[in-house]
Amino acid sequence: MHHPTSTDPRHDGLVRVRGAREHNLQGVDVDIPRDVLAVFTGVSGSGKSSLAFGTIYAEAQRRYFESVAPYARRLIHQVGAPKVGEISGLPPAVSLQQSRSAPTSRSSVGTVTTLSNSLRMLFSRAGTYPEGAERLDSDAFSSNTAAGACPSCHGLGQVHRTTEELLVPDPSLSIREGAIAAWPGAWQGKNLRDVLDALGYDVDRPWRELARADREWILFTDEQPVVTVHPVRDAGRIHRPYQGTYMSANRYVLKTFSDSKSQSLRAKAERFLESTPCPVCGGSRLRAEALAVTFAGRTIAELAGVPLADLAGLLATEGGTSETARVLTEDLRARIATVTELGLGYLSLDRPTPTLSAGELQRLRLATQLRSGLFGVVYVLDEPSAGLHPADTESLLTVLDRLKASGNSVFVVEHHLDVMRHADWLVDVGPKAGEHGGRVLHSGPVDGLREVTESATARYLFDEEPAAERQVRTPKGWLKVGPLTRHNLREVTAAFPLGVFTAVTGVSGSGKSTLIGEITEDLEGVGRLVVVDQKPIGRTPRSNLATYTGLFDVVRKVFAATDEAKARGYGVGRFSFNVTGGRCETCQGEGFVSVELLFLPSTYTPCPDCAGARYNPETLQVTYRGRNIAEVLDLTVESAAEFFEAADDEAARPVLRSLRTLLDVGLGYLRLGQPATELSGGEAQRIKLASELQRVRRGHTLYLLDEPTTGLHPADVEVLMRQLNGLVDAGHSVVVVEHDMAVVAGADWVVDMGPGGGAEGGRVVVAGPPAAVTAETASRTGVYLRRALGS
Repeated sequence: MHHPTSTDPRHDGLVRVRGAREHNLQGVDVDIPRDVLAVFTGVSGSGKSSLAFGTIYAEAQRRYFESVAPYARRLIHQVGAPKVGEISGLPPAVSLQQSRSAPTSRSSVGTVTTLSNSLRMLFSRAGTYPEGAERLDSDAFSSNTAAGACPSCHGLGQVHRTTEELLVPDPSLSIREGAIAAWPGAWQGKNLRDVLDALGYDVDRPWRELARADREWILFTDEQPVVTVHPVRDAGRIHRPYQGTYMSANRYVLKTFSDSKSQSLRAKAERFLESTPCPVCGGSRLRAEALAVTFAGRTIAELAGVPLADLAGLLATEGGTSETARVLTEDLRARIATVTELGLGYLSLDRPTPTLSAGELQRLRLATQLRSGLFGVVYVLDEPSAGLHPADTESLLTVLDRLKASGNSVFVVEHHLDVMRHADWLVDVGPKAGEHGGRVLHSGPVDGLREVTESATARYLFDEEPAAERQVRTPKGWLKVGPLTRHNLREVTAAFPLGVFTAVTGVSGSGKSTLIGEITEDLEGVGRLVVVDQKPIGRTPRSNLATYTGLFDVVRKVFAATDEAKARGYGVGRFSFNVTGGRCETCQGEGFVSVELLFLPSTYTPCPDCAGARYNPETLQVTYRGRNIAEVLDLTVESAAEFFEAADDEAARPVLRSLRTLLDVGLGYLRLGQPATELSGGEAQRIKLASELQRVRRGHTLYLLDEPTTGLHPADVEVLMRQLNGLVDAGHSVVVVEHDMAVVAGADWVVDMGPGGGAEGGRVVVAGPPAAVTAETASRTGVYLRRALGS
């Protein structure tokens, strides 16, 4: 594919990709100009992310690692370079993917945007100090440093305490009967009981009859006495006396909560803890010295709690008197401006990162990049419009244009038609998902896609025909929520119709999620409530599509039933990669080993022994219709459906049902054994939906979905809508929070929140059929909905 050119290809302003075979890409050759806004499109699973992130960004990162350090080369060798012939003309790259990592409780809006640094500097240099106090370093205003953290709660702002009521929920039980609910189960719990017995405490009296001092000691002592325990004899088992150590329930719970690596043990411990604001710092996380300093009459903790839009206003009026104060407040206001421009002015600096949505977090990072002043790099963004109201998408486009104007290339993976229309260059990957995709159908200016008949994107991008008229359904009843006062909602009441399809709309931060968060099973008329969210279905490579949907249990039964398995005495457990027996012990059935490196996030590389198959060679000798279990897990949902269909085996019937529902929600391209860690939020959500759809429901169910179209191509949105409308036709109710106007236009009822975000929002602006929303002038949704309805 080389054209003889007179110019040196390194300077022709193109990023040239040759022979890309990452994931499902089929030897792709593509040229993309630099210094433009290039949008990668295609249905979910078509390979657009494999091209943008898996190939272009991964290669840029590999070159960076090569240049940094010799030990990083070892990492690349293990992680494997992207499968691509060559890439020329590639500048350094910065990725702003929607991270699935769990940020810590110490990370906040202020730390992500580094705005906290600027605010601390302002207090350190221009704050009003008490008479005679010495000036503090900016470190002393941070709760994450020893200099600034409140010594009592170590800068967390909360203290976790247990209480007797939490530890012993039922005081009528004796210790032997399990009065102390917080104790560990099984042997460890019995051991603690026997130790108490040996120490002379009465383990057979009801808890409430024990002396107060004894109860206090048993639950809260910090002593750890060691005694000789003579266990009660069980017939036929010889028990030797042993040395047992006592640990109080309080100590056990706090230790488990702070040290345990196990998510489930920590969650259990958390049930016995209550968080209260730290009595010393009042929840502000800081030392008294730092809280004594003010600016414009407020402490740093108070300013960190103010929404950014208001903070900017406050700094504008209270610029301070000195030149230092003026320079610092101006810098801070300029930094805040980029955040508010992206529609995030309703966030405050102390808002913890884990409470933000993926879209909010990615836009915060974007705002930070705008100030970094880099030029000549490629920014690779993953659906930056996720979670954005059409009104906010316009400001996002302005920001992307600014990154481009300062001399950068902006490569965006995106499903939003407005972002596509705004692109200088469009790369359409497809035509379908998985093995039916992986080809570049078009790479060029947007308008050129019109001619590409096999593109699923073209159908929607150039769709000129008006939406078909549809009859709105009549509600079978109403669900009343409120009055509710929470976050920015003040005494809000809302009514959701039952038996129809309802969309909740509004700009970011208008209070949509807060409102639907109040719908619980306790409300009159809900019946059964199913919340289908975008939280990952598992945090480790151990959970995957097959284990989550229950499909894997049936597949294992089918393998255990083969003659070969019976002859070898292999049961169902042999075919699980989570237990010893059938799994490869080197990687303990993960298929990956984790490589820890200095300064870099730990990475997973395929296991050297089983090469990712997860099982030991003996297990893999058992086949079912010519495939071993690892090969079956490697099938896509679509090929697996064909494989089991052909098998025509009674035992495999249930597998087909699971596979069909996954096909129905448009996930035919995923592999059965695809680790949960590799799934996007949208995919995890559709897997949950599929699991729900395969259960046959009696009685009314209310389905709640928060932005189900995130990460979906318009073609996939249609598939999803068919599913959801099917649920409504079957007599259930569906409520979605949604920014996609095509979905809202197809709803029976719309609850529009707003009108703005944060303090400007929190009200129901209008509720009614879509036509009523377009008529409401106060609604910021109406004008975009009108376009979607083609009216």
